[in-house]
Amino acid sequence: MSGSDFDPTILVFAALAAFVVWKLWSVLGVRVDREGPASDSAPGSARRIGPAPAAQGSAFAPSPAAGALDADRWKGVAESGSNGWRGLDQIAAADRSFSGPAFVEGAKKAYEMVVQAFAKGDRETLSNLLSREVFDSFAGEIAARERRGETAEAHVVSIDSATVEDAKVELRKAQITLRFVVKLQSVRRDSAGAAIEGDPDRPLEIVDLWTFARDVSARDPNWKLVATETVH
Repeated sequence: MSGSDFDPTILVFAALAAFVVWKLWSVLGVRVDREGPASDSAPGSARRIGPAPAAQGSAFAPSPAAGALDADRWKGVAESGSNGWRGLDQIAAADRSFSGPAFVEGAKKAYEMVVQAFAKGDRETLSNLLSREVFDSFAGEIAARERRGETAEAHVVSIDSATVEDAKVELRKAQITLRFVVKLQSVRRDSAGAAIEGDPDRPLEIVDLWTFARDVSARDPNWKLVATETVH
């Protein structure tokens, strides 16, 4: 993606059924420079872009209390010995309720919610999922699409993997960057309904880096999507 573009917000978890946070992908993508450790880029000609109260479509559920740390504590969430692994230790130390697996599951739900809301032009849902900067980027892209009389369609066929690429805590602000490997069907149509970008019948493999953040000293448990980058 390109542009100005994931606050999915992904988030620290208020209700698994209601969850919010943290750019998109090639055809529909837009970009928002990362706020801290992430940026956005999209494959091909695509553009890049970069919660709300848990009751309004949040993806993250409350995290169960963290268990005793052991050698396998982040297995399946981050690569052992990586920046992501060490950063998760920092976050768990700053927030005893943090759960890596719960965060990843919430982030995957947020990914689908953001992709679909962006394609539909659903500003209300996006405002609950994204940071202000990222939301402004998405909203600007949607408005430009509407002025041209274009429509967009997107469907996440599968999220093949979601792993923590990086994580850290600075001045009480926790940030987690997830690497998503996704199969995505997307298409952009002109005012007459003809496809001008993308293929509705052929899913593409997309690799996105989405960064979520939250203030671990705040009472609000939600994470926000603050930046995205399309790697492939």
